Amino acid sequence: MPEFLELLPPPDALHVLLRSLPVLLQGETIATRDALGRVTSSPVTAPHHLPSFIRSTVDGYAVRAMDTYGANDSLPSYLSLIGEVPMGGVPDFSVAPGRCALIHTGGMLPEGADAVVMVEHTQLVPPEEIEVFRAVAVGENLLKVGEDVTAGDLVIPTGTRLRPAEIGGLMALGITHLSVARQPRVGILSSGDEVIPPEAPLEPGKVHDVNAYTLSALVEGAGGKPVIYGIIPDRADILERSARQALEECNVVVITAGSSASARDLTAEVINRLGNPGVLVHGVNVRPGKPTILAVCQGKAVIGLPGNPVSALVIASLFVIPVIEKALGLIRSSPRASVNARLTINLPSQAGREDWVPVKLIQDAAGTLAEPVFGKSNLIFNLARADGLLCIPADATGLPAGAQVEVLLMI
Repeated sequence: MPEFLELLPPPDALHVLLRSLPVLLQGETIATRDALGRVTSSPVTAPHHLPSFIRSTVDGYAVRAMDTYGANDSLPSYLSLIGEVPMGGVPDFSVAPGRCALIHTGGMLPEGADAVVMVEHTQLVPPEEIEVFRAVAVGENLLKVGEDVTAGDLVIPTGTRLRPAEIGGLMALGITHLSVARQPRVGILSSGDEVIPPEAPLEPGKVHDVNAYTLSALVEGAGGKPVIYGIIPDRADILERSARQALEECNVVVITAGSSASARDLTAEVINRLGNPGVLVHGVNVRPGKPTILAVCQGKAVIGLPGNPVSALVIASLFVIPVIEKALGLIRSSPRASVNARLTINLPSQAGREDWVPVKLIQDAAGTLAEPVFGKSNLIFNLARADGLLCIPADATGLPAGAQVEVLLMI
């Protein structure tokens, strides 16, 4: 197969890939406590109001607001203290005119009261009276019934990645189990005659496998389940056999090719034999990562990444993560954390090609600086030394020193 017949811009290449993939919304029911980072596969509605009773937001005194009107430091209002609201219980008394009750944050408002005076704005006059130094309005320092959500409200739509806040909200509603999308299994194959396992002694001409482990971490962070299929030699029959097994057992297959052009051609040829439509994109107009292969075989994404560790990780961020998110049915990708910084030096680029450059962030008196970390695409610690990546767009020939840039943080 001829290499790089047409170099597509990364957004166009991703569109070609995603439009050929089905959305996988197979659901499973799990405990809410275990659902952090998972994606909902069905909508969640509130079974009851939240809060389900009128409750205080402060420590203070439950009062009738009209009994405090006009109160100030020089002319306080005086109210009789009739009792204390039990935490976690229902008060067995009501607040009549001229009376009040001690209440704590989260306590249930007794009948007759319609506001709470903060304890800081009162003074106890023994044995059973308080002075109020500040007036309150009706509803002040209270949470109303259903002020957060009302019964039947859609609280979490389908396709939402669950964060700690959603977990807490579900527990507040008593929802201890929910339906989430199954995590897509992502098969990872490292190929190359020069690649050996990390635990093997390093020999001349050999390199330890880096990609299987960086890609596994990336897949897990995106919500998938990585499945490592080991190191495959540069032989078409062995690569095809392993790739077919991964395609049968997984939802997505990722192959990191050997360093040579012949190895990349071998990967493309093997992928084309796995099923229709086969290779959709062979070559992306980006650096690092030009020799990227995007394919769909038997309705599943098969992605061929460069063998160089930096290239593989950058390209996987651009293509593997969106494929996982589509498989999960995620309706909205979380924006990647980024910071604005000032470029420290002139950064040249080739027009017509999108460049991703690792940078280190430095703080100075004037703000945040972005200092490029230069190095070849097979030096993984160049990427490990970086705090993030900046993109030089395809229509630019570089960026000048002092330019304001957006740096996507590596997390």
